[in-house]
Amino acid sequence: MTASCSTRRDQEAATKAAKADSTTAAARPAVQGTAQPERVYWGDEHVHTGWSADAGIAGATLSPEDAVRFVRGEEVTSNTGQKAKINRPLDWVAVTDHSDAMGTINEIRAGHPDFMADSVTKSWADGMKQGGKAAQKAVFDLVDAQANKRLPKVMTDPKWISSAWTKTIDVMEKYNEPGKFTAFIAYEWTSNAGGGNNLHRNVILRDGADRARQVLPLTTFASEDPEAVWKWMAEYEQKTGGRVLAIPHNGNLSNGRMFEERRFDGSPLTRDYAESRARWEPLFELYQYKGQSEVHPSLSPTDEFAGYELWDQTNLNGTMKKPGMLRTEYWREALKSGMRLEQTLGANPFKIGAAAGTDTHTGLAAAEEDNFWGKTAPNEPSPTRWEEAFQKQANGKVRLDWTLSAMGYTGVWATANTREAVWDAMKRRETYASTGPRVTVRFFGGWDFAPADAAPDRIVTAGYGRGVPMGGDLASGSAGQAPTFLVAAMKDPDGANLDRVQVIKGWLDAAGKAHERVFEVAWSDSAKRKLANGKLPGVGNTVDAKNASYANTIGAPTLVGTFRDSTFDAKQPAFWYVRVLEIPTPRWTAYDAKRYGVKMTSDVPMTTQERAVTSPIWYTPR
Repeated sequence: MTASCSTRRDQEAATKAAKADSTTAAARPAVQGTAQPERVYWGDEHVHTGWSADAGIAGATLSPEDAVRFVRGEEVTSNTGQKAKINRPLDWVAVTDHSDAMGTINEIRAGHPDFMADSVTKSWADGMKQGGKAAQKAVFDLVDAQANKRLPKVMTDPKWISSAWTKTIDVMEKYNEPGKFTAFIAYEWTSNAGGGNNLHRNVILRDGADRARQVLPLTTFASEDPEAVWKWMAEYEQKTGGRVLAIPHNGNLSNGRMFEERRFDGSPLTRDYAESRARWEPLFELYQYKGQSEVHPSLSPTDEFAGYELWDQTNLNGTMKKPGMLRTEYWREALKSGMRLEQTLGANPFKIGAAAGTDTHTGLAAAEEDNFWGKTAPNEPSPTRWEEAFQKQANGKVRLDWTLSAMGYTGVWATANTREAVWDAMKRRETYASTGPRVTVRFFGGWDFAPADAAPDRIVTAGYGRGVPMGGDLASGSAGQAPTFLVAAMKDPDGANLDRVQVIKGWLDAAGKAHERVFEVAWSDSAKRKLANGKLPGVGNTVDAKNASYANTIGAPTLVGTFRDSTFDAKQPAFWYVRVLEIPTPRWTAYDAKRYGVKMTSDVPMTTQERAVTSPIWYTPR
């Protein structure tokens, strides 16, 4: 019932958008798409430039145009005067500057008279000019003012966001090339829920300038309640005939508020809330520079890979976590909770697929260990950046820059590289999150797949013809049948070999209690590495940390397999998703240590085991 209701509304919106699109189709280049998605398109759904207030006051001067040129493969000059170029161009990007005070910080830096007349913004301008501790103080003061709704009145004047929004639209229109490169018009709505509890959303339009110019981005000056974003999105679609979605991010810094089981105002969840959240927010950001929000070892103690790149001590403001907060911050736990909530609400509020973005605040979206440009301008490459203080914590400690993580990108299975096709794939959740490597991953679920169906020449035909892809819903099979899954992974052509492919399952038992299990499906060197009590021996480690190098003498270039869930019970709701692990490789800290001849302290990790995680496939008993 829930699915049909949500689908009907989406279909009506899609039909309206298609009719409106047809009026301007002649003005757009014709792009011949494929019948089924045959290629994965890589992009970053979370990029900030010097037009975001926090990025600009920290020293970022690059513009949205610089950010787009960088991901397209052009060389740009970084905020600290260094030459910067991405190793490989991306296929698409969403520049998501903060809507709050958008376009003001660059005017402050330029000394605009309106801001020089205000004592607070003038002091920030002076601090930026002085640099050093004065600039750092300006950063902390602005971030605190934004988080606690104390920005000077001059920064909340709509004329600034109107100007910046118009200029951003112009840039994205200039560089959007259907069939070659997709530039999404987007922004970030930045709710801190009263003090650094991260409820941020990246709002991404499917449309071009004709629709985007009819609105201004929503700010938290109007409301910090995520339901206000959904209302804005509904009004946008009604007014323009366009389409829009939102991607929540960084749940690990929300101090328990990202997936809390109540509405923002504390009232109980409702079916309307659940349907609205599922409709407007089809994806969630699992990986970014400030750690991962996929899974936590305290929530998944039997998952040996759960403790990856953790930021799990505070919220954005450095406020320490309290017991119980972690459970409502992480994606896997939310997937389990969503099934349970559906049984009482009649709809699943957390039916969310996988995405990843850098959250760069330099304009340089490089989720590359050997080409990491840092979170903010002070984190750009230097011999000392690893030991600089990034965040003050309420317990008096500081988080150092070496804890920043060089990740991530979103892989999208789309029929063409256009705004429409890539957005539609995100909407249907046919996506996966990578910490950086461009690993190719296929995942299909069905009822009658055979091992031969996973072969390269059959997997697409079999997968779409007799099953559903990642992000889909598995219809009921015949009595006694168990679902079978096709899984195929191929290494990044320029990267490391693969260690293993896993299927992670979550389900509810007859009493409504949630469970999870990690299944090893395919792995390298299978002749020597044997499962013992469900555990697989490690792949080994060829990393030479001193020289920031590794050897592809272990692992496998491709891993293909089928998985039949023998634990399946047709009466129990369930989901399955795939996680692909690379062999260990040097972390960005190892590359910095080698590049600058720096000896780092023993607590700094020199290796990483990068990964990709797909959107789930869901099963709901009917």
